[in-house]
Amino acid sequence: MYPLPQESSYRAKLPHLVFCDEVLIEGNPPKLETEKPSTRTTLGSDFAPNTIFAFPPNRDTLGGTAYFIVGNEGNILIDCPASDQINQDFLRSHGGVRHLFLTHRGAIGKTAEIQKTFSCEVLIQEQEAYLLPGLTVTTFSIEFSLNSTAQLIWTPGHSPGSSCLYYQQRGGVLFSGRHILPNQYSEPMPLRTAKTFHWFRQIKSVKLLLERFTPETLQYICPGANTGFLRRKRVIDNAYERLASLDLTALQQAQPLL
Repeated sequence: MYPLPQESSYRAKLPHLVFCDEVLIEGNPPKLETEKPSTRTTLGSDFAPNTIFAFPPNRDTLGGTAYFIVGNEGNILIDCPASDQINQDFLRSHGGVRHLFLTHRGAIGKTAEIQKTFSCEVLIQEQEAYLLPGLTVTTFSIEFSLNSTAQLIWTPGHSPGSSCLYYQQRGGVLFSGRHILPNQYSEPMPLRTAKTFHWFRQIKSVKLLLERFTPETLQYICPGANTGFLRRKRVIDNAYERLASLDLTALQQAQPLL
């Protein structure tokens, strides 16, 4: 049993760097206000293309972590961060949001406010689109190519429409939502909770990811929660090898976390 890390209180903070200029940021990243641009994107960001940021855990999504990819083909927001002025100003300063991808129903948060503010495309797996009434939503079934470097992959189990975003840059980064999370030892794994929709399907979805990728094409995982268990690291590295080391058969007998 692994207790889920809790935020003691909410404080508005700037997102932090995960990747920038081909460098993985660990520990304390450089302060955003002192960064110097090396390549200015057509979207208006002072950071080079393929820069990735992580937002602080969001109480609207029960401690979920949202991510932001600055890219030449349009900026991608993965899951909904807190819709406060600090985050809105941050997103606007980097060229706004073209796509907002929701990895599962629990990551919806203030999606309506984000879409109204940035006129962005909202994407979610088709089984959970009904939870966004009144919004313009793009749905997909099994897979969806967002652009030349980002694909959406249906990985049901945590919820009926649980999905991941695979980003081809940086050696392959999987934004896993709550499908794969770090445990208390920072190891990536599916975690069964009382709210898990279908545990065996979640394990099967992990197997399908292992069949789809290789150690060369999946080097990092950016989890959508439990990021406190990563300690001073920003991502889960050696992602494929660590997933492949899991005993998925034994995990089928795992009991739900409290």
